[in-house]
Order: sequence, then C-alpha cells, then structure tokens
Amino acid sequence: MIIDCHNHVGADLLFYLHGDFPYAQHLVAMHDEGRALGIDRWIVFPFVSHLALDVTAFAANEIKDEQGRLHDVPYAFENRRLMREIYDLFPDGGKAMLPFVMVDPMRNTAAQEKELRKLRGEYRFHGIKMQTTVIQADVKHLRSAGKVFLELAAEWDLPFLIHSSIIDTDRWAQCGDILDIAEANPHLRFLLAHSCRYDKPSLDRVNALPNTWFDNSAHCIHCDGVVAEMPFVAKKHRRFDTDYTNPARVIADLAAAYPTKFCWGSDSPFYSYAAEIDSEVVRLISTYKKEVDALTAGGSEMVNRIANTNTRAFLKLKDESILS
Repeated sequence: MIIDCHNHVGADLLFYLHGDFPYAQHLVAMHDEGRALGIDRWIVFPFVSHLALDVTAFAANEIKDEQGRLHDVPYAFENRRLMREIYDLFPDGGKAMLPFVMVDPMRNTAAQEKELRKLRGEYRFHGIKMQTTVIQADVKHLRSAGKVFLELAAEWDLPFLIHSSIIDTDRWAQCGDILDIAEANPHLRFLLAHSCRYDKPSLDRVNALPNTWFDNSAHCIHCDGVVAEMPFVAKKHRRFDTDYTNPARVIADLAAAYPTKFCWGSDSPFYSYAAEIDSEVVRLISTYKKEVDALTAGGSEMVNRIANTNTRAFLKLKDESILS
C-alpha cells in the first residue's frame, strides 16, 4: 500500500487572486491521477488561506483580518466543505481519503474549537494540519491562543501535520519552534513537512524525539531549490548530505538515515509552484509522476516503510479497517 500523506483539496482565493499557481485541486482529479500512478490512500486537507481573512486584500498578497471577511471563524467553511466533498458528494473515491482539518493557531480559536467539535459529531477526521506561514500566524501561538488545539489533539488522539521552514524571514513556522512544542508535549504526535527543508540538525532532532516524524512533500522542487542554491532550503553547512541532482537518491538516503521517521507525501498540487516574487517570476515545476517515480525507484521495502508503515505509526489509526 502507498499512502500519500500530504495533499490539498479545494481552492485558495489568495493564490488565485494574487495570480499564483497552484490555486485549486478537485478531489476526483487527484484521486484518478494518483490511482493511475499506484497511490492507494491520501491524507487530505483544505488549501491554505481561509475566509476569515480579508479577501479584498488578497490581490495585493496582503494578510489582514480587520474587514473584508466572508466568514468569522477560520477554516469553518473550508473544513466542512472538504468533509462534504469526501463523505457526501464523492463517497466512492472518498473511501480512500484520510481527511485532516486545518486550523489557525492565532485567530478566534475558541470559535474554531466549537466548530470542530460540531464537525467531529458529523464526520470522521484523522488529524490536524497547519500552514502558518501563508496566513502569518506564528506556530508558537500553540502555547497560548492555540493551546486549545493541543488539548483537542490529546482528547481525540489526533496527530499534527505542520508546514515547516528554516529561512530567517519566515518567523511563523520555524522547524525549531515546532520541535520545541513537540518536545514539550510528548503525549502528542507531530509531523514536520518538507523534509525540514533538508536541515540536518532539525532532521536529527526529529529522529531523536519519540513523537515526531517528517514528510518530503514537494520533494522534487525542493531538490531543484538546493541545486539552484535558493534560500528556502537549508544552507550547505547545515544541509543533509546527498546528491540533490537526483531526487530518488535523496529519498533513498533520507530513508536510510531516518528509517522510522520518514513519511512520503507529494504535496499535491504544490509539487509545482509558480508566482511573481519581488517583481520576478519564480517557476518550480514538477509532476505527480515525477514524485512517485522518485519514490518507487528505491524498491519495495523502502516504499512500504516510508509510504505505509511509518505513516500508519504517525496516524495511529484506531480502526485499521479504514485502510482495507
């Protein structure tokens, strides 16, 4: 079995209005393309921006929440829309999905808790996802306003999957901050996305902590970023040592170095990214097939370990029949 542990379904008004790519993915399109490539199950969650932000500021790529909101509660619409798509609109394909809810650790967290409890009474979901960089909500708010999500995760025995970063300008999702929170909450499970940007000290710390994992979402374009010495990946003196011109080699070396902590994920549709940044168009383009090919090149034992066994350990599903 191959479980893709990192996928977005739905639409993102911020990316669409600002002119960035990608900005949407349909559940059925993801399922059909991935199934043709050999994927059996998908962890899925909504896109990144939410309707409790000022959507009138999105075209200027600004994050505001004083006015222009279409909803008062972050991700209340997006989470319910995802569950309806999985369980009500497309239940046949939906059987292959393991939905996570998105949360904002800074804004109106008490109302988010109320909505999540209501949603939990109607639909089954298996984890909590955060992408705090785009919405500019520091992950450290999990110690304060967002502590309610730690409490819900403990109550429901759900894991966290958290976008991670190492670039200095991203103060919202630093690997070190996420790992500090994980270390302070050993009763909870955490997965750091994007291979911790290949930052070896962070990967080593994931390996040392009993309650943390990492995924390699958007792997091929992250390898391209290393080759091009782009700033969103670890600098050479901190970088995991491997051949980044060969994404399959990188996966194999990470799987060997961190045999029980590596979970494979594509980040569909964000295995490609194109946007205008500081008046320059940045294009990092891959395909679902390239992501899967880089995985399967490592052989069946490795594939089963990083795309099945480790992911099941992270999920700790009470009902394994969900995957049957």
